[in-house]
Amino acid sequence: MVFSPHTPEDRAIMLQTIGVDRIEELFEGIPASYRFPELRLPPPVAEADIFRELLELSLRNWSTVATPTFLGAGSYNHYVPAVVHQVLWRGEFYTAYTPYQPEVSQGTLQSIYEFQSLVCLLTGMDVANASMYDGATALAEGALLCVSPPRGRTAIVVAGTVHPYYRGVLRTYTRGLPVEVREVPIPDSLRTTPQDLERFVDESTACVVVQYPNFYGRIEDLAALAETAHAVGARFVVSTYPIALGLLRPPGELGADVVTGEGQCLGIPQSFGGPGLGLLAARMELVRHLPGRLIGATVDREGKRGFVMVLQTREQHIRREKATSNICTNQGLMALAATVYLSALGKQGLQKIAKLCYHKAHYLAQRIAELPGWSLVGEGPFFNEFVVRCPQDPRAINEFLLQRGIIGGLAVGELVPEQDDLMLLCATELTTKEHIDRLVEALRDLTE
Repeated sequence: MVFSPHTPEDRAIMLQTIGVDRIEELFEGIPASYRFPELRLPPPVAEADIFRELLELSLRNWSTVATPTFLGAGSYNHYVPAVVHQVLWRGEFYTAYTPYQPEVSQGTLQSIYEFQSLVCLLTGMDVANASMYDGATALAEGALLCVSPPRGRTAIVVAGTVHPYYRGVLRTYTRGLPVEVREVPIPDSLRTTPQDLERFVDESTACVVVQYPNFYGRIEDLAALAETAHAVGARFVVSTYPIALGLLRPPGELGADVVTGEGQCLGIPQSFGGPGLGLLAARMELVRHLPGRLIGATVDREGKRGFVMVLQTREQHIRREKATSNICTNQGLMALAATVYLSALGKQGLQKIAKLCYHKAHYLAQRIAELPGWSLVGEGPFFNEFVVRCPQDPRAINEFLLQRGIIGGLAVGELVPEQDDLMLLCATELTTKEHIDRLVEALRDLTE
Protein backbone atom coordinates (compact mmCIF):
# COMPACT_ATOMS: atom_id res chain seq x y z
CA MET A 1 0.00 0.00 0.00
CA VAL A 2 1.41 3.39 -1.03
CA PHE A 3 1.58 6.12 1.60
CA SER A 4 1.18 9.63 0.19
CA PRO A 5 2.23 12.25 2.75
CA HIS A 6 1.45 15.95 2.48
CA THR A 7 3.76 17.81 0.12
CA PRO A 8 5.54 21.02 1.23
CA GLU A 9 3.03 22.94 -0.87
CA ASP A 10 0.14 21.20 0.94
CA ARG A 11 1.60 22.14 4.32
CA ALA A 12 2.11 25.75 3.26
CA ILE A 13 -1.52 26.09 2.19
CA MET A 14 -2.74 24.52 5.45
CA LEU A 15 -0.59 26.81 7.60
CA GLN A 16 -1.73 29.84 5.64
CA THR A 17 -5.36 28.82 6.11
CA ILE A 18 -5.03 28.72 9.91
CA GLY A 19 -2.93 31.91 10.02
CA VAL A 20 0.55 30.76 11.04
CA ASP A 21 3.89 30.67 9.23
CA ARG A 22 5.57 27.64 10.80
CA ILE A 23 4.42 24.39 12.35
CA GLU A 24 6.45 25.23 15.47
CA GLU A 25 4.08 28.11 16.19
CA LEU A 26 1.33 25.57 16.92
CA PHE A 27 3.23 24.40 20.00
CA GLU A 28 4.10 27.79 21.50
CA GLY A 29 1.36 27.38 24.11
CA ILE A 30 3.44 24.59 25.66
CA PRO A 31 6.40 25.88 27.78
CA ALA A 32 9.66 25.16 25.98
CA SER A 33 11.02 23.12 28.90
CA TYR A 34 8.15 20.64 28.51
CA ARG A 35 8.16 20.21 24.74
CA PHE A 36 10.94 17.64 24.51
CA PRO A 37 11.36 16.14 27.99
CA GLU A 38 14.13 13.69 28.70
CA LEU A 39 12.69 10.20 29.02
CA ARG A 40 14.50 8.63 31.96
CA LEU A 41 13.77 5.02 31.12
CA PRO A 42 15.44 2.13 32.91
CA PRO A 43 18.16 0.20 31.06
CA PRO A 44 17.07 -2.72 28.85
CA VAL A 45 16.59 -6.13 30.49
CA ALA A 46 16.02 -9.65 29.25
CA GLU A 47 12.57 -10.70 28.06
CA ALA A 48 12.33 -13.33 30.79
CA ASP A 49 12.98 -10.69 33.46
CA ILE A 50 10.30 -8.40 32.04
CA PHE A 51 7.83 -11.29 31.97
CA ARG A 52 8.59 -12.12 35.61
CA GLU A 53 8.08 -8.49 36.68
CA LEU A 54 4.77 -8.20 34.83
CA LEU A 55 3.62 -11.48 36.33
CA GLU A 56 4.41 -10.23 39.84
CA LEU A 57 2.45 -7.05 39.14
CA SER A 58 -0.55 -9.03 37.83
CA LEU A 59 -0.65 -11.15 40.99
CA ARG A 60 -1.48 -8.04 42.98
CA ASN A 61 -4.86 -7.89 41.24
CA TRP A 62 -8.00 -9.55 42.53
CA SER A 63 -9.08 -12.02 39.85
CA THR A 64 -12.61 -13.38 39.52
CA VAL A 65 -11.06 -16.58 38.17
CA ALA A 66 -9.55 -17.42 41.56
CA THR A 67 -11.66 -15.30 43.92
CA PRO A 68 -15.36 -15.70 44.82
CA THR A 69 -17.12 -12.59 43.57
CA PHE A 70 -20.56 -11.15 44.23
CA LEU A 71 -20.07 -7.93 42.28
CA GLY A 72 -22.24 -7.22 39.23
CA ALA A 73 -23.96 -3.89 38.56
CA GLY A 74 -23.46 -4.01 34.80
CA SER A 75 -20.32 -6.13 34.39
CA TYR A 76 -20.73 -9.84 35.11
CA ASN A 77 -18.52 -12.83 35.76
CA HIS A 78 -19.79 -15.42 33.27
CA TYR A 79 -17.92 -18.37 31.83
CA VAL A 80 -16.49 -17.83 28.34
CA PRO A 81 -16.38 -21.11 26.36
CA ALA A 82 -12.99 -21.92 24.79
CA VAL A 83 -14.53 -21.93 21.31
CA VAL A 84 -15.15 -18.16 21.58
CA HIS A 85 -11.47 -17.26 21.80
CA GLN A 86 -10.51 -19.95 19.32
CA VAL A 87 -12.62 -18.24 16.66
CA LEU A 88 -11.68 -14.68 17.70
CA TRP A 89 -7.96 -15.41 17.42
CA ARG A 90 -8.23 -16.31 13.74
CA GLY A 91 -6.28 -13.68 11.85
CA GLU A 92 -8.98 -12.95 9.29
CA PHE A 93 -11.33 -11.89 12.10
CA TYR A 94 -8.82 -10.53 14.60
CA THR A 95 -7.51 -7.86 12.24
CA ALA A 96 -10.72 -7.14 10.31
CA TYR A 97 -12.05 -3.61 10.07
CA THR A 98 -15.28 -2.12 8.69
CA PRO A 99 -16.08 -4.18 5.56
CA TYR A 100 -16.39 -1.46 2.93
CA GLN A 101 -15.59 -3.88 0.07
CA PRO A 102 -18.13 -6.72 0.18
CA GLU A 103 -16.35 -8.76 -2.48
CA VAL A 104 -13.41 -9.31 -0.09
CA SER A 105 -15.29 -9.14 3.22
CA GLN A 106 -17.91 -11.87 3.03
CA GLY A 107 -16.77 -13.62 6.23
CA THR A 108 -16.86 -10.42 8.28
CA LEU A 109 -20.18 -9.35 6.77
CA GLN A 110 -21.75 -12.74 7.46
CA SER A 111 -20.59 -12.73 11.10
CA ILE A 112 -22.15 -9.29 11.62
CA TYR A 113 -25.35 -10.40 9.84
CA GLU A 114 -25.59 -13.46 12.13
CA PHE A 115 -25.00 -11.22 15.16
CA GLN A 116 -27.83 -8.90 14.13
CA SER A 117 -30.12 -11.88 13.56
CA LEU A 118 -29.34 -13.32 17.00
CA VAL A 119 -29.95 -9.96 18.70
CA CYS A 120 -33.35 -9.74 17.00
CA LEU A 121 -34.25 -13.26 18.15
CA LEU A 122 -33.07 -12.49 21.68
CA THR A 123 -34.93 -9.18 22.03
CA GLY A 124 -38.02 -9.91 19.94
CA MET A 125 -37.36 -6.93 17.66
CA ASP A 126 -37.42 -6.47 13.88
CA VAL A 127 -33.96 -5.06 13.14
CA ALA A 128 -30.64 -4.63 14.94
CA ASN A 129 -27.37 -2.88 14.19
CA ALA A 130 -23.80 -3.90 15.05
CA SER A 131 -21.93 -0.74 15.81
CA MET A 132 -22.45 0.23 19.44
CA TYR A 133 -19.65 0.43 21.98
CA ASP A 134 -21.39 -0.45 25.26
CA GLY A 135 -24.73 -0.60 27.02
CA ALA A 136 -24.68 3.02 28.22
CA THR A 137 -24.06 4.62 24.82
CA ALA A 138 -26.47 2.17 23.18
CA LEU A 139 -29.18 3.33 25.60
CA ALA A 140 -28.46 7.00 24.83
CA GLU A 141 -28.58 6.37 21.09
CA GLY A 142 -31.76 4.31 21.47
CA ALA A 143 -33.48 7.13 23.34
CA LEU A 144 -32.31 9.83 20.93
CA LEU A 145 -33.59 8.06 17.84
CA CYS A 146 -37.09 8.52 19.30
CA VAL A 147 -36.70 12.31 19.62
CA SER A 148 -38.46 14.40 16.96
CA PRO A 149 -38.43 18.21 17.38
CA PRO A 150 -40.75 18.72 14.35
CA ARG A 151 -43.39 16.63 16.10
CA GLY A 152 -42.77 18.32 19.43
CA ARG A 153 -41.39 15.12 20.94
CA THR A 154 -38.33 16.39 22.79
CA ALA A 155 -38.62 14.99 26.33
CA ILE A 156 -37.00 11.74 27.46
CA VAL A 157 -38.47 10.24 30.64
CA VAL A 158 -36.01 7.87 32.31
CA ALA A 159 -36.82 5.70 35.33
CA GLY A 160 -34.69 6.24 38.42
CA THR A 161 -34.18 2.46 38.53
CA VAL A 162 -32.02 2.65 35.38
CA HIS A 163 -28.28 2.26 36.08
CA PRO A 164 -26.90 5.60 37.39
CA TYR A 165 -24.00 5.46 34.90
CA TYR A 166 -26.42 4.94 32.03
CA ARG A 167 -28.47 7.93 33.15
CA GLY A 168 -25.27 9.97 33.36
CA VAL A 169 -24.28 9.06 29.80
CA LEU A 170 -27.79 9.98 28.63
CA ARG A 171 -27.45 13.41 30.24
CA THR A 172 -24.07 13.86 28.54
CA TYR A 173 -25.45 12.84 25.14
CA THR A 174 -28.32 15.31 25.36
CA ARG A 175 -26.29 18.26 26.64
CA GLY A 176 -26.46 21.06 24.08
CA LEU A 177 -29.42 19.50 22.28
CA PRO A 178 -33.04 20.73 22.43
CA VAL A 179 -33.89 17.72 24.57
CA GLU A 180 -35.21 17.58 28.12
CA VAL A 181 -34.31 14.59 30.31
CA ARG A 182 -36.86 13.94 33.07
CA GLU A 183 -35.63 11.55 35.74
CA VAL A 184 -38.28 9.70 37.74
CA PRO A 185 -37.38 9.43 41.46
CA ILE A 186 -36.28 6.03 42.73
CA PRO A 187 -39.29 4.37 44.42
CA ASP A 188 -38.93 2.71 47.81
CA SER A 189 -39.93 -0.57 46.19
CA LEU A 190 -36.96 -0.27 43.77
CA ARG A 191 -39.43 -1.13 41.01
CA THR A 192 -41.03 1.45 38.71
CA THR A 193 -44.82 1.45 38.33
CA PRO A 194 -47.11 3.23 35.86
CA GLN A 195 -48.15 5.55 38.69
CA ASP A 196 -44.52 6.62 39.11
CA LEU A 197 -44.43 7.65 35.45
CA GLU A 198 -47.79 9.38 35.10
CA ARG A 199 -46.79 12.89 36.25
CA PHE A 200 -43.69 12.87 34.02
CA VAL A 201 -45.22 11.89 30.67
CA ASP A 202 -47.22 14.19 28.41
CA GLU A 203 -47.65 15.12 24.75
CA SER A 204 -44.01 16.27 24.53
CA THR A 205 -42.60 12.92 25.64
CA ALA A 206 -40.50 11.25 22.98
CA CYS A 207 -39.87 8.05 24.92
CA VAL A 208 -39.92 6.37 28.30
CA VAL A 209 -36.71 4.55 29.25
CA VAL A 210 -36.57 1.62 31.71
CA GLN A 211 -34.18 -1.23 32.49
CA TYR A 212 -35.07 -4.94 32.52
CA PRO A 213 -33.99 -6.25 35.02
CA ASN A 214 -33.31 -2.86 36.53
CA PHE A 215 -30.16 -1.61 38.26
CA TYR A 216 -31.38 -3.06 41.57
CA GLY A 217 -32.07 -6.46 40.01
CA ARG A 218 -35.87 -6.13 40.11
CA ILE A 219 -37.91 -7.20 37.08
CA GLU A 220 -40.07 -4.33 35.84
CA ASP A 221 -43.61 -4.90 34.54
CA LEU A 222 -42.79 -3.92 30.96
CA ALA A 223 -46.27 -4.41 29.53
CA ALA A 224 -47.83 -1.96 32.02
CA LEU A 225 -45.04 0.61 31.58
CA ALA A 226 -45.25 0.34 27.79
CA GLU A 227 -48.98 1.02 27.96
CA THR A 228 -48.31 4.20 29.96
CA ALA A 229 -45.79 5.41 27.38
CA HIS A 230 -47.94 4.57 24.37
CA ALA A 231 -51.00 6.23 25.93
CA VAL A 232 -49.36 9.64 25.36
CA GLY A 233 -47.92 8.71 21.96
CA ALA A 234 -44.39 8.15 23.27
CA ARG A 235 -42.13 5.24 22.38
CA PHE A 236 -40.90 2.70 24.91
CA VAL A 237 -37.15 2.06 25.24
CA VAL A 238 -35.83 -0.89 27.26
CA SER A 239 -32.23 -1.51 28.32
CA THR A 240 -31.79 -5.19 29.04
CA TYR A 241 -29.36 -7.78 30.43
CA PRO A 242 -29.12 -10.39 27.63
CA ILE A 243 -28.53 -13.40 29.90
CA ALA A 244 -31.83 -12.69 31.66
CA LEU A 245 -33.63 -13.07 28.32
CA GLY A 246 -32.86 -16.78 28.48
CA LEU A 247 -35.55 -16.90 31.15
CA LEU A 248 -37.67 -13.75 30.81
CA ARG A 249 -40.01 -12.81 27.97
CA PRO A 250 -38.25 -10.62 25.37
CA PRO A 251 -39.03 -6.89 25.55
CA GLY A 252 -40.34 -6.92 21.99
CA GLU A 253 -43.24 -9.12 23.11
CA LEU A 254 -44.07 -6.70 25.93
CA GLY A 255 -44.43 -3.46 23.98
CA ALA A 256 -40.86 -2.21 23.53
CA ASP A 257 -40.18 -0.05 20.48
CA VAL A 258 -36.41 0.05 21.04
CA VAL A 259 -34.28 -2.45 22.95
CA THR A 260 -30.69 -1.80 24.02
CA GLY A 261 -28.29 -3.71 26.21
CA GLU A 262 -24.77 -4.47 27.34
CA GLY A 263 -23.41 -7.55 25.58
CA GLN A 264 -20.33 -8.07 27.78
CA CYS A 265 -22.06 -11.06 29.38
CA LEU A 266 -22.16 -12.82 25.98
CA GLY A 267 -18.67 -14.30 25.81
CA ILE A 268 -16.62 -11.19 26.62
CA PRO A 269 -14.33 -11.12 29.69
CA GLN A 270 -14.73 -8.33 32.24
CA SER A 271 -11.19 -7.11 31.49
CA PHE A 272 -11.07 -4.30 34.06
CA GLY A 273 -14.26 -2.80 32.62
CA GLY A 274 -13.88 -3.01 28.86
CA PRO A 275 -14.26 -3.40 26.00
CA GLY A 276 -17.99 -3.91 26.11
CA LEU A 277 -20.55 -4.42 23.40
CA GLY A 278 -23.62 -2.29 22.85
CA LEU A 279 -26.83 -3.91 21.61
CA LEU A 280 -29.42 -1.80 19.77
CA ALA A 281 -32.56 -3.19 18.15
CA ALA A 282 -35.79 -1.53 17.07
CA ARG A 283 -39.07 -1.81 15.22
CA MET A 284 -38.74 -1.73 11.45
CA GLU A 285 -40.37 1.71 11.32
CA LEU A 286 -37.24 3.13 13.01
CA VAL A 287 -34.69 1.40 10.78
CA ARG A 288 -33.60 4.58 8.97
CA HIS A 289 -33.02 6.34 12.28
CA LEU A 290 -30.55 3.74 13.57
CA PRO A 291 -26.91 4.83 13.93
CA GLY A 292 -24.05 2.76 12.59
CA ARG A 293 -24.43 0.24 9.82
CA LEU A 294 -26.76 -2.65 9.05
CA ILE A 295 -25.80 -5.78 7.14
CA GLY A 296 -28.20 -7.59 4.84
CA ALA A 297 -28.31 -10.85 2.88
CA THR A 298 -28.85 -10.91 -0.87
CA VAL A 299 -27.95 -12.94 -3.98
CA ASP A 300 -25.52 -12.09 -6.78
CA ARG A 301 -26.13 -12.38 -10.53
CA GLU A 302 -25.39 -16.09 -10.35
CA GLY A 303 -27.95 -16.62 -7.62
CA LYS A 304 -25.34 -17.21 -4.89
CA ARG A 305 -26.01 -15.92 -1.40
CA GLY A 306 -23.97 -12.90 -0.34
CA PHE A 307 -23.82 -10.18 2.31
CA VAL A 308 -23.60 -6.40 1.98
CA MET A 309 -23.93 -3.26 4.05
CA VAL A 310 -27.46 -2.12 3.25
CA LEU A 311 -27.93 0.96 5.45
CA GLN A 312 -25.64 3.61 6.92
CA THR A 313 -28.11 6.45 6.94
CA ARG A 314 -26.61 8.63 9.69
CA GLU A 315 -22.85 8.18 9.40
CA GLN A 316 -20.20 10.82 8.69
CA HIS A 317 -18.61 9.01 5.76
CA ILE A 318 -22.05 8.91 4.08
CA ARG A 319 -23.81 12.08 5.26
CA ARG A 320 -20.75 14.31 5.70
CA GLU A 321 -21.75 17.56 7.41
CA LYS A 322 -25.38 16.38 7.70
CA ALA A 323 -24.42 13.31 9.75
CA THR A 324 -26.25 12.74 13.03
CA SER A 325 -23.98 9.98 14.33
CA ASN A 326 -20.25 9.42 14.67
CA ILE A 327 -20.25 5.64 15.04
CA CYS A 328 -17.65 5.27 12.29
CA THR A 329 -16.27 1.86 13.15
CA ASN A 330 -17.94 -1.18 14.66
CA GLN A 331 -17.42 -3.56 17.55
CA GLY A 332 -16.92 -6.36 15.03
CA LEU A 333 -14.66 -8.51 17.19
CA MET A 334 -16.89 -8.19 20.26
CA ALA A 335 -19.98 -8.83 18.14
CA LEU A 336 -18.30 -11.96 16.82
CA ALA A 337 -17.62 -13.11 20.39
CA ALA A 338 -21.31 -12.73 21.23
CA THR A 339 -22.28 -14.54 18.03
CA VAL A 340 -20.03 -17.52 18.77
CA TYR A 341 -21.15 -17.59 22.42
CA LEU A 342 -24.87 -17.62 21.57
CA SER A 343 -24.37 -20.13 18.76
CA ALA A 344 -22.39 -22.47 21.02
CA LEU A 345 -24.96 -22.32 23.83
CA GLY A 346 -28.09 -22.43 21.73
CA LYS A 347 -31.55 -21.74 23.10
CA GLN A 348 -31.42 -24.47 25.75
CA GLY A 349 -27.91 -23.56 26.89
CA LEU A 350 -28.78 -19.89 27.38
CA GLN A 351 -31.92 -20.88 29.27
CA LYS A 352 -29.92 -23.19 31.54
CA ILE A 353 -27.40 -20.45 32.39
CA ALA A 354 -30.24 -18.00 33.11
CA LYS A 355 -31.89 -20.53 35.45
CA LEU A 356 -28.61 -21.14 37.27
CA CYS A 357 -28.14 -17.40 37.78
CA TYR A 358 -31.71 -17.04 39.05
CA HIS A 359 -31.66 -19.94 41.52
CA LYS A 360 -28.19 -19.22 42.90
CA ALA A 361 -29.10 -15.56 43.50
CA HIS A 362 -32.25 -16.60 45.33
CA TYR A 363 -30.33 -19.06 47.50
CA LEU A 364 -27.84 -16.28 48.27
CA ALA A 365 -30.67 -13.88 49.18
CA GLN A 366 -32.29 -16.49 51.43
CA ARG A 367 -29.05 -17.14 53.31
CA ILE A 368 -28.22 -13.46 53.83
CA ALA A 369 -31.77 -12.61 54.96
CA GLU A 370 -31.33 -15.13 57.77
CA LEU A 371 -28.42 -13.15 59.24
CA PRO A 372 -29.20 -10.81 62.18
CA GLY A 373 -29.18 -7.15 61.12
CA TRP A 374 -29.42 -7.90 57.38
CA SER A 375 -32.60 -7.47 55.33
CA LEU A 376 -33.68 -7.60 51.71
CA VAL A 377 -34.78 -4.30 50.18
CA GLY A 378 -37.29 -3.93 47.35
CA GLU A 379 -40.47 -5.53 46.09
CA GLY A 380 -41.33 -7.83 43.24
CA PRO A 381 -39.33 -10.56 41.50
CA PHE A 382 -35.60 -10.28 40.85
CA PHE A 383 -33.26 -12.14 38.50
CA ASN A 384 -29.64 -12.57 39.64
CA GLU A 385 -29.08 -9.36 41.62
CA PHE A 386 -30.75 -7.96 44.71
CA VAL A 387 -30.25 -5.25 47.34
CA VAL A 388 -29.70 -5.75 51.06
CA ARG A 389 -29.63 -3.25 53.91
CA CYS A 390 -26.39 -3.67 55.86
CA PRO A 391 -25.84 -3.36 59.62
CA GLN A 392 -22.53 -1.57 58.95
CA ASP A 393 -21.00 0.66 56.27
CA PRO A 394 -21.01 -1.42 53.03
CA ARG A 395 -17.57 -0.07 52.11
CA ALA A 396 -16.11 -1.32 55.39
CA ILE A 397 -17.84 -4.65 54.87
CA ASN A 398 -16.24 -5.01 51.45
CA GLU A 399 -12.81 -4.24 52.92
CA PHE A 400 -13.36 -6.95 55.51
CA LEU A 401 -14.44 -9.41 52.80
CA LEU A 402 -11.33 -8.70 50.74
CA GLN A 403 -9.24 -9.67 53.74
CA ARG A 404 -11.14 -12.97 53.70
CA GLY A 405 -10.42 -13.42 49.98
CA ILE A 406 -13.94 -12.52 48.80
CA ILE A 407 -15.02 -9.78 46.40
CA GLY A 408 -18.21 -8.35 47.89
CA GLY A 409 -21.12 -6.57 46.26
CA LEU A 410 -21.49 -2.98 45.13
CA ALA A 411 -21.76 -0.35 47.87
CA VAL A 412 -24.78 1.38 46.31
CA GLY A 413 -23.96 4.66 48.06
CA GLU A 414 -20.94 5.05 45.76
CA LEU A 415 -23.38 5.66 42.89
CA VAL A 416 -26.52 6.78 44.76
CA PRO A 417 -25.39 8.75 47.85
CA GLU A 418 -28.77 8.66 49.59
CA GLN A 419 -28.62 4.84 49.64
CA ASP A 420 -25.36 4.58 51.55
CA ASP A 421 -26.51 1.66 53.73
CA LEU A 422 -27.38 -0.61 50.80
CA MET A 423 -25.35 -3.26 48.99
CA LEU A 424 -26.12 -4.78 45.59
CA LEU A 425 -25.17 -8.46 45.41
CA CYS A 426 -24.97 -10.69 42.36
CA ALA A 427 -24.69 -14.39 41.54
CA THR A 428 -23.97 -16.03 38.17
CA GLU A 429 -23.59 -19.62 36.98
CA LEU A 430 -19.98 -19.47 38.23
CA THR A 431 -21.09 -18.77 41.80
CA THR A 432 -20.96 -22.04 43.73
CA LYS A 433 -22.78 -23.09 46.89
CA GLU A 434 -19.40 -23.14 48.62
CA HIS A 435 -18.81 -19.50 47.58
CA ILE A 436 -22.18 -18.47 49.00
CA ASP A 437 -21.73 -20.36 52.25
CA ARG A 438 -18.26 -18.87 52.64
CA LEU A 439 -19.64 -15.35 52.16
CA VAL A 440 -22.42 -15.92 54.67
CA GLU A 441 -19.99 -17.25 57.28
CA ALA A 442 -17.73 -14.22 56.78
CA LEU A 443 -20.69 -11.83 57.22
CA ARG A 444 -21.77 -13.71 60.34
CA ASP A 445 -18.27 -13.37 61.81
CA LEU A 446 -18.29 -9.66 61.01
CA THR A 447 -21.52 -8.88 62.82
CA GLU A 448 -21.20 -11.18 65.83
